Parts: sequence; C-alpha cells; structure tokens
Amino acid sequence: MEILTGLKKAESGSVTILGKDAFNVMPRQSFDMGITSIPEDRQKHGLVLDFSVAENLILQNFENEPFSKNGILNEKNIESHANKLIEKFDIRPKDSAKKAAKTLSGGNQQKVIIAREVTNDSDLLIAVNPTRGLDVGAIEFVHRYLVEQRNKNKAVLLVSFELDEIMNLSDRIEVIFGGQITGEVMGEDADEKELGLLMAGGKKDE
Repeated sequence: MEILTGLKKAESGSVTILGKDAFNVMPRQSFDMGITSIPEDRQKHGLVLDFSVAENLILQNFENEPFSKNGILNEKNIESHANKLIEKFDIRPKDSAKKAAKTLSGGNQQKVIIAREVTNDSDLLIAVNPTRGLDVGAIEFVHRYLVEQRNKNKAVLLVSFELDEIMNLSDRIEVIFGGQITGEVMGEDADEKELGLLMAGGKKDE
C-alpha cells in the first residue's frame, strides 16, 4: 500500500488509477491524483506529532487558500477549519486545535487523520489496519466513516488482519498469501472457513 501512496518504490510492475499511470509516484503526486490514506502507523506516517492538531488537519493543503496566500499562513482560517472538524469528528479534547498531536490519545489521533483524509474528497481512500490499537468506540467511529465514503461512491481499499472487520465492511474481498492473490470472494458470500483457507494459501476449489 505504501507504493500506491508514494512512500515506497517498486522494482517492477505497474499501477494505473483512473486511467493514469501511478507507478512510483511521489506522495504529493499520489494526493494530486485523488488518493488519500489512513496509514497503518498513524504516528510515523499519519501525523507530525510536534505539530498542532490544526496544522495536521491541513498537511496536504497548507499552501492553498484559504489557509495561506503568497506564502503566508492564515492562522485564523486554519484554526476555524480545525474547530469545525474537531466538532464534526468528535476529536477530544474540544480545545485541541492548538495542542500538539502527540498529546492526544491514540483514538483521537486516528480521528484527526480520518477527518483530514475524508474531507479531502478523494477518489480513492486507502485504509491500512485503521482500527489497530483502538477501543470499541473508536473502532465503530472508523467503520462508520469508511462506510460513509463507500456510500458516496468513493473507492475504499481496506487492508486489515481483522477477519470480522473485513467481512462486515467489504463488498469484495481479495486474499493475499505469500505476495500473491489466492482468491476473490464477494462480501455477501464470505464465510470464515473459506477465507481462512485462502489466508493459509489454499485455493477456493480445494
């Protein structure tokens, strides 16, 4: 998934998104092509921990209006934008706009990432183990927004080791074993036995 978002380089193969060549693009190019992501490691790849919540919420857009003009940041607009998202996505504490992202709990850090990525109105949202280490309430929050994106006819690529999560959220499931796709199952037809077989490297007809 890091290849799709420009964090790693591939040695071979091809990547095409919406008819455009996306092979070994840079992170900014990936974003400009309409790809956003909820990375597996939220603290390493999703946030700048020493930046404020408000700054993290505009990481891809800090050069654009209304957040800056002629290279000068508009602090008022940045804080106003942050407060709206803090309210909408229930990021706590409510006065966290100017607080460093590292001071938030894991669940609220994840909410900051989700708020930023889903409001960018991308064509493809990549979510890698988005509920790892979260409590039940935060997990339900993440699931709700993934489904909301799907219902807006956005493509959502969910990568997860949680079988229940995959079965409950997916329209189509691709199982990978040893770097190869071992099978495809439609979400409504999925069952644990079949998916378990595919996850172990078996084939659907075995």
